[in-house]
Amino acid sequence: MPTHSKRYNQVAQGHDKDAVYDIAEALELVKRTSTAKFPETVDVAVRLGVDPRHGDQMVRGTTNLPHGTGKVRRVAVFAKGEKAAEAEAAGADTVGAEELITQITQGWRDFDILLATPDMMGAVGRALGRTLGPRMPSPRAGTVTNDIGRVVRDIKSASRVEYRVDKAGIIHMPLGKVNFSTDQLVENFNTLLGALLKARPSAAKGRYVRGITVSSTMGPGFTVDAQRAQATAEKGA
Repeated sequence: MPTHSKRYNQVAQGHDKDAVYDIAEALELVKRTSTAKFPETVDVAVRLGVDPRHGDQMVRGTTNLPHGTGKVRRVAVFAKGEKAAEAEAAGADTVGAEELITQITQGWRDFDILLATPDMMGAVGRALGRTLGPRMPSPRAGTVTNDIGRVVRDIKSASRVEYRVDKAGIIHMPLGKVNFSTDQLVENFNTLLGALLKARPSAAKGRYVRGITVSSTMGPGFTVDAQRAQATAEKGA
């Protein structure tokens, strides 16, 4: 059983663990119970009715949050020629081809996300497929693209996020920071949930969105009314 800090226990005191909230109410509570000396990240966990052990039930993709996440990520890009110049102009932190492959093979990991143009994926896959694992650029995740400049700009502006269901069927994602307004966090949440609904695998049976919890980095979690949240997201889709 996890042991929480004294600060966490003080914040969580009096919190009804069985209570279910509207998304705006839950996010207000997340903001109110954030007492760290830095702007904590607001996180959401969405439990889906899928079995990721089956390839036809994998939920993975990208979406752009209207207000970003508040976090700027380091972007490395596999590209050559004009596409390399396009990535650099868009603000990529590192751009390269074979030399970048060698750099990563030798252990360099000073990046948060990897992108690649399609013409680079043969060389990248052969050299780094086993090394990078889930960090490998993927067309399904939107990280293999010829529209490299736009994708780099989206990521550097912190608006573009990638979601991927874990082994337990849960999507873990940042929604922003506690110093965002509640309206901004709600809009980000509805955008993300809308993207998850559109990504529903045809093989998924029964109830799809089975549980939603929001929390800050160091604060307690609050349960969201999943059915109401889904209905709202569907209206905005």
